[in-house]
Amino acid sequence: MVSRVIPVDPFDLVIFGGSGDLAKSKILPGLFRRFVSGQMPRNAKIIGAARSDFDEVQYRALIKAAICSFGQVEASHSDLAPFLELLSYVQIDARGDGGWQVLKTKMRSDIARAFYFSVEPSLFGDIAERLRQHRIALDDSRIVVEKPFGRDLISAKELNKTLAAHFGEEQIYRIDHYLGKETVQNLMAVRFANMLFEPLWNSQYIDHIQITVAEKVGVEGRGEYYDKSGAMRDMVQNHLMQLLCLIAMEPPSQFDPDAVRDEKLKVIRALDQVESDDIVRGQYGPAGDAPGYCDHVDNLTSHTESYIALKAHVQNWRWAGTPFYLRTGKRLKQRLSEIAVVFKDPPHSIFGTEAGANGNTLVIRLQPDEGITMDMTIKEPGPGGMRLINVPLDMTFAEALGPAVDNVPDAYERLVMDVIRGNQTLFMRGDEVEAAWKWTDPIIEGWESRGDVPKPYDSYSAGPEDSLMLLQRDNRKWRRL
Repeated sequence: MVSRVIPVDPFDLVIFGGSGDLAKSKILPGLFRRFVSGQMPRNAKIIGAARSDFDEVQYRALIKAAICSFGQVEASHSDLAPFLELLSYVQIDARGDGGWQVLKTKMRSDIARAFYFSVEPSLFGDIAERLRQHRIALDDSRIVVEKPFGRDLISAKELNKTLAAHFGEEQIYRIDHYLGKETVQNLMAVRFANMLFEPLWNSQYIDHIQITVAEKVGVEGRGEYYDKSGAMRDMVQNHLMQLLCLIAMEPPSQFDPDAVRDEKLKVIRALDQVESDDIVRGQYGPAGDAPGYCDHVDNLTSHTESYIALKAHVQNWRWAGTPFYLRTGKRLKQRLSEIAVVFKDPPHSIFGTEAGANGNTLVIRLQPDEGITMDMTIKEPGPGGMRLINVPLDMTFAEALGPAVDNVPDAYERLVMDVIRGNQTLFMRGDEVEAAWKWTDPIIEGWESRGDVPKPYDSYSAGPEDSLMLLQRDNRKWRRL
């Protein structure tokens, strides 16, 4: 199978925070791969904008080193020099007037303009205002903003209001890189392009759904930010919420940005408030010589969670009675992101209780080894009676699609190209962000008012023991990490 590459039109892309970690580790290496693939035109222009005092030669050298490091590219790569020629740099004062007229002179007319806000949210308003004030952003220009989209409903509304003062909703691209993953998009294809699943995609046939995003790393290097955020704000309110929406949403009338986002919004609004007994918070401890969470954040009395598990219910016709179990955490046994759709057992087994396992599970793996598997019950080979075992029908992308997988863009690559195309399908809308915070805020306020303390758990384990009880009391169990 050959992966098709559809080129985008020429564009000017300004990356505010162009010398920062995200630009160096994700955005620019991703754009280089799109350049090599032929998707990015040779007359595109990328402008780094930051407060650092670089000239163009120094900036290109900085990005060259970043691409070689994060993109695992040899310095002698034949496309590296032509790509670096597309780069320029402007030293800019986000809260003042320095550099804005220089930036304006670098922009071309009659060409798509996009502005990536790879900076802290407190600068979003200042940059948006100056882009309009200096007439650098036009009515068809696009801005890309990174999470966090606020830290609660009030701040999210304020942020949306700030952006809306300068840009229309159709110009604002709120990026959640999870939505750019190949498997996440394949989830929509599996659901809505195959008649096999849609008739079964409801509480009559599905017992429960598990969404897991487990990380083996701790919060080292992000301690200051993370201790003010925690797993609920950092992961559940955005990444896991988006996965839940894609699993639970009704079929949109068409694969159109607003049609898709309308259905996702309905899911968020249908979520029941989570009871305190249906939430488990945890915090990882030290492992041998490796420090624990409190050491990583330099706060020995921290009550911020590095792990959270909860049970949610979507109260609508399709999902009434089917629980959604969500969990995410740092310093767990392995790095794993997956969605498991666990179907109900047959109402009657003709093989008796001793025959073996029953049940089907559709597993969508986001990382590592992206792919989709379906656990099926078959007869165990060999003589000696009817013994049943579960085996996976496996569509690991690397095996099923062959060399085409090598050319599949990563999340940031795909999403930046969608910005250039003007396609908002995989980006969050303002009302969607606010609805997610409206559901999340009471959960956080509840444990803060009760003075709940996260449960300790061992580093590189499966999380706190209490999270096992969350499913065991429902006669279910977590999938193994």
